[in-house]
Amino acid sequence: MAVPVIMPRQGQSVETCIITQWMKRKGEPVKSGEIIFSYETDKASFDAEAQADGVLLEIFANDGDEVPVLSNVAVIGMPGEDTSGFRPGQTNTDEDTGKMIQEPAGDIPVLSAGESAEEVNQRMRISPRARSMAAKMGLNAGSLKGTGPNGRIIVRDIEKAATANVTTPAAVSASPAGMAFEEKKLSNVRKLIAKAMYESIRNSAQLTHHLSADVRRMLALRNLVKAESKKGGPDDITLNDMICFAVIRALEKYPEANCHLVGDSIRTFRKVHLGMAVDTPRGLMVASVQNADDLSLKGLSLRLRELADQCRKGNVNPELLSSTSASFTVSNLGNYGVEMFTPIINLPQAAILGVNTILHRPADLGGGVFGFIPVIGLSLTYDHRAIDGGPATLFLREIKNQIENFEEKI
Repeated sequence: MAVPVIMPRQGQSVETCIITQWMKRKGEPVKSGEIIFSYETDKASFDAEAQADGVLLEIFANDGDEVPVLSNVAVIGMPGEDTSGFRPGQTNTDEDTGKMIQEPAGDIPVLSAGESAEEVNQRMRISPRARSMAAKMGLNAGSLKGTGPNGRIIVRDIEKAATANVTTPAAVSASPAGMAFEEKKLSNVRKLIAKAMYESIRNSAQLTHHLSADVRRMLALRNLVKAESKKGGPDDITLNDMICFAVIRALEKYPEANCHLVGDSIRTFRKVHLGMAVDTPRGLMVASVQNADDLSLKGLSLRLRELADQCRKGNVNPELLSSTSASFTVSNLGNYGVEMFTPIINLPQAAILGVNTILHRPADLGGGVFGFIPVIGLSLTYDHRAIDGGPATLFLREIKNQIENFEEKI
């Protein structure tokens, strides 16, 4: 008996996924548990396994297609079985019961007498991301022909329409004759990052304060941890782990920074949900540690390591990548030698801390003696709509105090 291959749902907020590669071709045999295609959400990637033995009778979506979750993308069965009833636009799957349900087929609707363009827009076959992109670009999606499953308008249709509006001769003249270059389209992840960063700058009043903190105590503890780790002691705890721990303690004292600005309301969280920026081959990801204030230094270190590993492998829970899943974010560029930078807020969060590299600066060591001490740069960007300069400065100073008086046991 033929069975559908369904696009899985990865998190309640995920409405569509993009097929990145089919591992099997139409007509090839498959076994239950065998990977048949890979797909990605906004930032995470996954593999889909066959749920039955048989032959891949039909494939309804190609590489690069954006597909609604829980819709049919292929059919597995025995040679000769009818697959017409599984084609998107004919059937779908109920999320709760798992049973096949009928879905009306049809192309993009046309404007009926007395019907507004907005009403047509609401009932046309278009992915949520494509609808949002069209609205931001001022494009009339109702005039486009979709290339997705069953004529569905997807992101690439909007991008193609936007590109068609650009005057080609002007673009060509910008490149001198004979100049060699390589042009590559932005990846899905890069587009999402670019969009989020642009909207953050455009839709908030961002200001950055810079401060330095003495890290002699932390470096001493770091050296102790490394020595103990070589003897079979506790797992390695990094300087970044310690700084994140200090930030959590500071947020407990200054919860004004542990908040979201939502419309005309400020949502202050009772728990600290710490976002940590992770550089991956697919782009920057920010995963959150839920209830981070409940963790010990060692527990926080283990959780941060797990999340970073999941981000790099592409199997992190998509729900943890949402900007709303974290109440405050830390971005550390110190390992790259960056001395100062201005991090961009992950809206609707109201602040983000940038951690810079360690430098040696002159300081009064007491008794009339001056010397050089290691200091770490801290860059706090905050949304001035939600936090005033005074509270932001006090919060940043508290992070400095937590770092300089760090005495957490390992």
